Amino acid sequence: MLKSMQEVLEYGFGVLNEVYFDSALPPVVITIMSSPRTYGHFTAGRVWKAEENHYNEINISAEHLDRTIEETMATLMHEMVHYYCQLNNIDDTSKDGRYHNKNFKREAEARGLIISYCKYIGYSVTEPSEGFIEVIQSHGVEKPLDINRDGEMIITGTGNGSDGNNGSGGNNVTGGNNTGKKKTSTRKYQCPCCGNSFRATKDLNVLCMDCNVQFVKMEK
Repeated sequence: MLKSMQEVLEYGFGVLNEVYFDSALPPVVITIMSSPRTYGHFTAGRVWKAEENHYNEINISAEHLDRTIEETMATLMHEMVHYYCQLNNIDDTSKDGRYHNKNFKREAEARGLIISYCKYIGYSVTEPSEGFIEVIQSHGVEKPLDINRDGEMIITGTGNGSDGNNGSGGNNVTGGNNTGKKKTSTRKYQCPCCGNSFRATKDLNVLCMDCNVQFVKMEK
């Protein structure tokens, strides 16, 4: 199943490279790995080796593969812009790569993305434009199946407001006794800037520590 999604991402990279970069970007290793706090990332170092060649990495979050193919391709393009900026010595970020500046915004919007500003992470919030969507659809970039890694953090409120760790695998954090029963009456909260999300069994006021923005409770 993941192989099919991997093939779509690699095909999408080729399409976007040809349409928006004149095929100037060298090959890169595209991975699908756990990254619940972000939609994707670009690794500046050439961390992959194949025989005598070394390659950069673009990772697409396994937890967020359930988004539309257009949104996923916009994330892929976002990381490809970082790749392009590195290759062309364009200073596009600061604060250890977290804050996106106007150079990034300019290069990204020149390649079909809509970029919005968010405090602490800069010009990073990414959406596909109508033209970008048309490119994706006209080249037959389609999602092979509805799949994602279901690894959201579960927070259960206790009487004293504290949270305990259940000690099990995955990203589940529960309070009180661990009964092994799946929680159903949960609320989903999402950061409006970076997309980080979690679930809770009661109403909470929580800040995203990456963006210093309050999480928003999503309507069912």
